[in-house]
Formats: sequence, structure tokens, C-alpha cells
Amino acid sequence: MIKFFLMVNKQGQTRLSKYYEHVEINKRTLLETEVIKSCLSRSNEQCSFIEFKDFKLVYRQYAALFIVVGVNDTENEMAIYEFIHNFVEVLDDYFSRVSELDIMFNLDKVHIILDEMVLNGCIVETNRARILAPLLILDKMSES
Repeated sequence: MIKFFLMVNKQGQTRLSKYYEHVEINKRTLLETEVIKSCLSRSNEQCSFIEFKDFKLVYRQYAALFIVVGVNDTENEMAIYEFIHNFVEVLDDYFSRVSELDIMFNLDKVHIILDEMVLNGCIVETNRARILAPLLILDKMSES
């Protein structure tokens, strides 16, 4: 099960965070700081899976952005690694070459995409067309 989902830039600034388990606000900041430090300090040759406290971190770097997913011990790391890639491909489809600015200025749409893919910490959809369908409908409604 997914515990949290983070998008972070190389400077360590969180661009998106979504928690699927309750974590107090002050503890979120501390957790994000520790998670970001542990991911940013690793080299490209090192594995993208980290044992961290009572869960695992699976992360992937795309240009200047890191996507970090915290999962419980029973979750398949490779499945989460592929989920991250699928998420980025969906963003690329929607924004046509997604960038950090797209995420910052369209945070609501990124949340909609993530919500279509993950429900209560479980991956429920991976089909790009089905994930983007609600957003495309919203876009059509806003145009008219």
C-alpha cells in the first residue's frame, strides 16, 4: 500500500505531496525533509529503492524532478517503480512534455490525475485514456 507520494525538485522543494495515511502537519515537514535528503544524496548508480524507517522509498528522477513514493514492506518495489513511470507518461500525454512549471501552475489537474490512479493508497487505474477522460471532459466544459 502506498503511504505517500511526493514530487520534489533538485533544490529539495516539494512541488506535490499526497498522503494516504494520516500524518500530522509538523511531522510531514520533518518526514519530507528526511526523505528528500536520503533521495537527493544518492548517486545515479545506486538503487532507487531505500529501506527507510518502517517503510520503503521508491524514487525515480526525471530531469530536475524526483518522484518519491513511500510504501509498506509488503509492496512490490518494481510495480511502484513502473507506476511512477506510468504517472509521468500520463502527465506527458496531458501536458505534452510536462515540466516543473506545468506542475506548479496546474496542481489541481495533477492531483486529479493522481486521484484517478490511486485510491486510498492502492493503485486502481493504469490505462492512460481512462485516467485522462475526466480531465478532458473538464477541459471541454471550461471551453464552452
